[in-house]
Amino acid sequence: MSTLLETRIHRNSPDFEQNTRRMVDLLTEIKNEEARLQEGGGRKAAEAQHKKGRLTARERIARLIDPKTDFFELSIYAAYEMYRDWGGAPAAGTITGLARVAGRLVMIIANDATVKAGAFFPMTAKKVIRAQNIAIENHIPTIYLVDSAGVFLPLQEDVFPDTDDFGRVFRNNAVMSAMGIPQITAIMGMCVAGGAYLPVMCDHILMTEGSGLFLAGPALVQAAIGQRVSAEELGGAKMHAQVSGTVDFREPDDAACIERIRTLVSMAGHPAEARFDHIAAKPPTYAAEEIYGIFSSDPARQYDMREVIARIVDGSSFEEYRAEYGQTVLCGYARVGGWAVGIVANQKMHVPTIDPGTGQRRVEFGGVIYTESAEKAARFILDCNQNLVPLVFLHDVNGFMVGKEAEWSGIIRAGAKMVNAVANSVVPKISVILGGSFGAGHYAMCGKAYDPRFIFAWPTARYAVMSGDSAAGTLVEIKVKQLEREGKKLSKAELDDLRESVRTTYEHQSDPRYAAARLWVDAILDPAHTREALIWALEAAALNPQVREFKTGVLQT
Repeated sequence: MSTLLETRIHRNSPDFEQNTRRMVDLLTEIKNEEARLQEGGGRKAAEAQHKKGRLTARERIARLIDPKTDFFELSIYAAYEMYRDWGGAPAAGTITGLARVAGRLVMIIANDATVKAGAFFPMTAKKVIRAQNIAIENHIPTIYLVDSAGVFLPLQEDVFPDTDDFGRVFRNNAVMSAMGIPQITAIMGMCVAGGAYLPVMCDHILMTEGSGLFLAGPALVQAAIGQRVSAEELGGAKMHAQVSGTVDFREPDDAACIERIRTLVSMAGHPAEARFDHIAAKPPTYAAEEIYGIFSSDPARQYDMREVIARIVDGSSFEEYRAEYGQTVLCGYARVGGWAVGIVANQKMHVPTIDPGTGQRRVEFGGVIYTESAEKAARFILDCNQNLVPLVFLHDVNGFMVGKEAEWSGIIRAGAKMVNAVANSVVPKISVILGGSFGAGHYAMCGKAYDPRFIFAWPTARYAVMSGDSAAGTLVEIKVKQLEREGKKLSKAELDDLRESVRTTYEHQSDPRYAAARLWVDAILDPAHTREALIWALEAAALNPQVREFKTGVLQT
C-alpha cells in the first residue's frame, strides 16, 4: 500500500499532550536563544553601524533577498557558549544561509560588524568554510557581504594555519571559480589584511563609499614603512575604482550596492537541469504540528516513525520497501516538495518477529539496528544510487544490537555493508537527527563523517557515543576500579554525586546546541518545519547535476 495507513494518533491522549508540552517548551527555549543570537553585538553596536551610514548584516540580507521570501539561516549556533574570555562571539560573527535573490537560489555569507567589528574567530573561519563547502557540493551561487576587521589577533594561532582555517576560505574562492560557481562580493565596510583576498578572488567586486580594502591599514603602513596616508587614499572605493582598477562597481551606499547585486544575479545564466526526478508538490495529508505530540524524546517510550514520515512527505504517501523484514529500520520511496527521495529511518516501535536462526518468536527493540535491518537498509541505499534517488536519513538510533545472538547472526558484517553503502553513495544525502544518534548507529545513518549535503537536528536530538545514563554508568565503574586499586572506596553518596556529575556533563555535551556550536549540525529545526528544511536542501542539491559513477569496493556479503 503506497499511501500511509490512516493515522492512529489520538490528539487528546495523555501521551500526545505530554509530548506536545515538552516539545513546545524546548522550542520556546531554542527560539528565545536564537533571537538573542540574532541581536549580534547588541543595540549599541547596531547604532554605531547606522552612524557610519551602513546597514547591519541582517538588514542587508533582508533587503537583498526577494520580497515575501524566507532566509533559511544555517549555523546560527556557531561558537555558542565559546570565547567567553573575550565576551563571546554570537553566531561566530557572521551570518550564512540560503535565500532567493532575483528568483535564484543562492548562498549568502555576511560578516556581522556588530560582533568584534566582524573579526574572524576560529569558528568564524570554519563557519564560512562550511557554507562554502555546501556551495561547492551543490553548485550554489554565492554572495559575500564583506564588513570585517580581519583575523581576531588574540586567537590568531587557531585562525591562521590549518586546512580548515582562514586560508581555506580563499582557496575555496579559487576552487569555486574554477568550477564555474558564480561568486559576487560586496565590500560594505572594512576588508583588511589577508581578508582582502576574498573579494578579489570572486567574479564580481562591488564596493561602497566609505569602505576600505587594503592589505595593511594606515597605522600598520606607518609603523612598517613610515608612510603616512589616509584610509581613503590608501584603499578607498574611489581609489580602487579609478586607480588600482580592483573593483567592478563603485556604489554610493548599501541600498545601491544591494540593488546592483540583485541586477547581476538576475542576468546570470541558468545551470543544467538536475538529474533527480521532480513533479508538482502536494502537501502532506496530516498537520505538521502533530509531530510535537507523536514524537517522544523519552528513550523508554515508543512511537511509530511512519506517523512522523506521514507529516513530512507529499500526500503522506510512502512506498515502503521490504515492509515486513528488518522492521527496526524503515526504508521506502516518497516525495518531498515534489522531489523523489529514498527515506531511511529508525523505527522506535518494538517489533515482534521470528528469529531466522532458531525459528522462535522474539521482540526486536525500537531504535536498534539488527542484522536484517542493516542488510535491508544497505540494499535499499544501493537501489537509490542505481536509480538516482536522493537519500533522506531520519535518526533516532541507539546503535547496533549486541550479544551472542547478534554476533552469531553477523551483525558486524551487516553493519559494515550498510556503512559501506552510505559512505560510497553518490546521490545527495540529507540527515535529520530527531532523537538519539549514538555510536556506530550514527555513522550508519549518515552522520557528519559520511558527508551528508546537509545535517539538521531537532531540539530533542542527542548526539554522542552513547546515552548519558550509559556513559555515567561506564565512567563511574572505571573510576571506582581506579580508586580501588589505590586502596580507596567511595560511599554511596559519593558514588551518586560522581554519577550525577558525569551524567550532567555528558548530557550537556550531547545537546544539539553543543553540536551546532561546533558545526556538527547545520541547523536546529522546529520539527514542524522539517519538510521545509528538506525542500531547501533538495532544491540546493538539484543545482549540481553531476553524479559520479557509483562504486562500493568490497562488500562483506
